[in-house]
Amino acid sequence: MSSILDEYVNSQSTRNAAPPHRANIGLTHSGFVNVSLVEEKPIFNKQRIDFSPPEKINHFAVCNSQLCMSLGKDTLLRIDLGKPDQPNQVELGRKDDSKVHKIFLDPTGSHLVISLSTNECVYLNRNTQKVRGLSRWRGHLIESVGWNKALGTETSTGPILVGTSQGAIFEAEISASEGTLFNTNPDQYFRQVHALEEDGRPAPACCLEVERGAESKCFIVATTRKRLFQFVGKAAEGSEQQGFGSVFAQNQEPLPSFQEFPVNMGYSEITFYTPKLRSCPKAFAWMMGNGVLYGQLDYARPDSLLSDVRVWEYTPDIDFSFNKPISIVLTQFHFLLLLPDRVKAVCTLNGQVVHEDVFPDKFGSLKKMIKDPVGGLVWIYTEKAVFRYHVQREARDVWQMYMNMNKFDLAKEYCRERPECMDMVLAKEAEHCFQNKRYLESAKCYALTQNYFEEIALKFIEAKQEDALKEFLLKKLNSLKASEKTQTTLLLTWLTELYLNRLGVLENDLSGGSAYKASREEFRHFLNEQKHKESFYNNRSTIYDLLASHGNVEDMVYFSVIMKDYERVISHYCQHDDYGAALDVLAKHCDEKLFYKFSPVLMQHIPNKVVDAWIQMGGRLDPKNLIPALVNYSQMGGTRQISEAIRYMEFCINRLEVKEEAIHNYLLSLYAKYEPDSLLAYLKAAGTHASEIHYDLKYALRLCAEHGYLQACVLVYKIMELYEEAVDLALKVDVDLAKSCADLPEDDEELRKKLWLKIARHVVQEEKDVKKAMNCLSSCNLLKIEDILPFFPDFVTIDHFKEAICLSLQEYNRHIEELKQEMEEATESAKRIREDIQEMRNKYGVVESQETCASCDFPLLNRPFYLFLCGHMFHYDCLFQEVTPHLSAYKQNKLEDLQKKLSADDAISLGKGHVSREQIKSDMDDIIASECVYCGELMIKSIDKPFIDPQRFEEEMHSWL
Repeated sequence: MSSILDEYVNSQSTRNAAPPHRANIGLTHSGFVNVSLVEEKPIFNKQRIDFSPPEKINHFAVCNSQLCMSLGKDTLLRIDLGKPDQPNQVELGRKDDSKVHKIFLDPTGSHLVISLSTNECVYLNRNTQKVRGLSRWRGHLIESVGWNKALGTETSTGPILVGTSQGAIFEAEISASEGTLFNTNPDQYFRQVHALEEDGRPAPACCLEVERGAESKCFIVATTRKRLFQFVGKAAEGSEQQGFGSVFAQNQEPLPSFQEFPVNMGYSEITFYTPKLRSCPKAFAWMMGNGVLYGQLDYARPDSLLSDVRVWEYTPDIDFSFNKPISIVLTQFHFLLLLPDRVKAVCTLNGQVVHEDVFPDKFGSLKKMIKDPVGGLVWIYTEKAVFRYHVQREARDVWQMYMNMNKFDLAKEYCRERPECMDMVLAKEAEHCFQNKRYLESAKCYALTQNYFEEIALKFIEAKQEDALKEFLLKKLNSLKASEKTQTTLLLTWLTELYLNRLGVLENDLSGGSAYKASREEFRHFLNEQKHKESFYNNRSTIYDLLASHGNVEDMVYFSVIMKDYERVISHYCQHDDYGAALDVLAKHCDEKLFYKFSPVLMQHIPNKVVDAWIQMGGRLDPKNLIPALVNYSQMGGTRQISEAIRYMEFCINRLEVKEEAIHNYLLSLYAKYEPDSLLAYLKAAGTHASEIHYDLKYALRLCAEHGYLQACVLVYKIMELYEEAVDLALKVDVDLAKSCADLPEDDEELRKKLWLKIARHVVQEEKDVKKAMNCLSSCNLLKIEDILPFFPDFVTIDHFKEAICLSLQEYNRHIEELKQEMEEATESAKRIREDIQEMRNKYGVVESQETCASCDFPLLNRPFYLFLCGHMFHYDCLFQEVTPHLSAYKQNKLEDLQKKLSADDAISLGKGHVSREQIKSDMDDIIASECVYCGELMIKSIDKPFIDPQRFEEEMHSWL
């Protein structure tokens, strides 16, 4: 028996194995490589179990990997397929002539009911070896059992339904417990709930199935030889034992729901397909006389469980006289019919036989086919052998069937992981939609295929379906990769042309206003697609040409904005005299280069708004680059432009504090030509010193002179410190202005006197005003009466300036007295100095032997030294080193000269006319020993000098690290 386990394990590994590799055949029309399985295994793979039964196999049941066989007359063989090497054999212990009629195994594989030909039943639990009789069942030949999948456990079946050969349906329950003292039977109860009939007579209950729905809803399906009954109702709450009885009671009037077929073959069999473990069945197949009734199970329907029902008739080779169908099993897309010598697999989608497996005669005729609802394996047995079918990749070819049935959504669902098949489905769907004139849907499908692009495009062009062609191109465009730049460019250009053609047609159609707006909105959305923005940008010149060829100006502007090609947008607005819109684009995007380029044009037409925009831009604009826009129209004399130019220049100078000379010069020129009243105020505000001025003084002077603004010229002369020219010019304007100019050179008394003499001469000779001339003497203390007397004519009498002469004489007398006083003080000072010198000649200092140099701290007497009155003493060379760094460059050079002379060879005669050695030393002493280096003026002057030379600071700092 170990071979059964080996086969089982091998079969499981085969089911999970990877699909075989594919071999390339060639390119198909779609562009996909056509592939086929090199060793394509069939969907239904048969295996014979290596098992030789000791006796003939009478009956067979399998569920939940529990296998039970009835062997010979009195033997039961049980095998747990998880432990196939541990078979269990049980003797029924029947000594009479009874035979096993049928065996029934519940979904858990725990409860086995054995129906005997003597109208008796026995029960065997999975966990026991003892066969127990079902006394309440005696007297009935059991044909079917409807197990309770919801309430059945390993110890109890829960309420179940039992069908007999006389059409009676009983409700019963079996418990695996040993029972009580008064009730040792496993059957808890056994009561009839219904009876089935055909043509007014009892009919055997061939099959019973019980299913539970939502809200305690119960569905019971019972079949006879040619009738299929449905019982739908709510199970009674409380006691489950009464549940089925209430369901049957709800379906008695007028008659239970059933379907009847005229032909019967003496029996029938129903099977269900459950997609997942512990879920509800989804489909059914009923093998009866007319064929196979196939349909879906719809638990939401109130009165019937069956839906989408159809009958697949038996193939012509099936003859009830010698090869009637024996059993049926339902899979997801097929049902398998068991005939005496073969198995036929029929597709439930189209009723075609997709597989036929003939069994050799040596195994005997086929007895039964059973499907394990848990493991999914299909079992077939004869009296001598056991076979097993593995259902592998059943949905492999389903897509093609759905495709041929034009159920494309289902076809795509079943080839989702197979792109070559998906392409075929999409191509077939596209062609189907095209033939049915559903062009848009066709275009969407074609775009997802790998069919030749040109062929599909031509189909839509020939059909004159531009909308469908556009849809196809859009879908293709969105499916392109970023690297496919050439294809992207082609599709973008083509789509643009299609959109423009459509807009052109709708624009001429007066009744298509809303359609035109919708198309334009769609076109603009297409142009604004972020995914293709780069491709649009790289080919924008082509798009511009297309838009221009169609005269679509508005969309050209829109596209230019998307591409941020604001120069084109602004040029367009300017060409159409829409300068306000052009300025709005400029102001919105704040591109300095565009401001510089278009400001001349805009300044001509909307100067006020342009200047407002410039001011709004503030420092982001360079005023120098805007001067061409200003100069052009100031030369033409446009009043509005000039005033706005002055406003912007004033903003630049006053708010932005621009110091560019060109800006200031230009503003000066505008003031000089158009606003002379503002010229003088600007010059005064600009500053009074050349270092503060940002305009060109010479240009300002020439500009003011050309326009005759003398007062402004005087102001410029004053800033240039040309005081004589300023006074000469000021005398032509106002004497007081000339006086203010004459007092400016404060440090040059000679010049001031000269300037005042100019003023005095002008007053005397030009204005002939003696009194004003006398006022000049009082205004300037440098002038004397004798300085201005030569300017007066000879006929002027002394009475006019007698007072001035008297004042002058008094001033001279006072000055003489001051000189006398100074001379006396000088004589006294000289006397004191002579006395001090005489006293100094007799002054001396005492130097002790232990005295040290104040600089080097070495003994003082070992080298020549200096002694100062303050008490500091220095060696000659030490004092020389201390004093030299503080000397001026001139004295350092002179000291170096004296040193060279002093160090000359003593043997060389100085000769006549040469300075003596003592004189050289005296000169050197005058330089280095004129004062104490620690107490004198040198120390005071060095107070602001750093301790470390700035040039050596970095070097000194690194030396400390």
